Amino acid sequence: QVQLVESGGGLVQPGGSLRLSCAASGSIFSINVMGWYRQVPGKQRELVADISSGSSTNYADSVKGRFTISRDNAKKTVSLQMNSLKPEDTAVYSCNAIIRRTLFDQFNAYWGQGTQVTVSS
Repeated sequence: QVQLVESGGGLVQPGGSLRLSCAASGSIFSINVMGWYRQVPGKQRELVADISSGSSTNYADSVKGRFTISRDNAKKTVSLQMNSLKPEDTAVYSCNAIIRRTLFDQFNAYWGQGTQVTVSS
């Protein structure tokens, strides 16, 4: 079984910063891409940022220059440093990882439970 556990959400004022972290645990042979998605009620979930096992990164245009994604392959963690937060960044943020559980398995997508980020004065 694989689990992704997130931490670090909360309430912050506009212009503030938050750091989200996600740790993968369980039966894991290898992890390909890890990333963060967000969703607000009534809208589709959108990719915020992702990072490959080789540390190549990809960001949504709306967060470029403000958010930074990083990962620690040895610890099986991915983090999202969010600076200069705006009210429109308010959403539930979910961690995603593409994981192969054994050498003989295919890669599958796993999700964390989600953490609320609210940007408001």
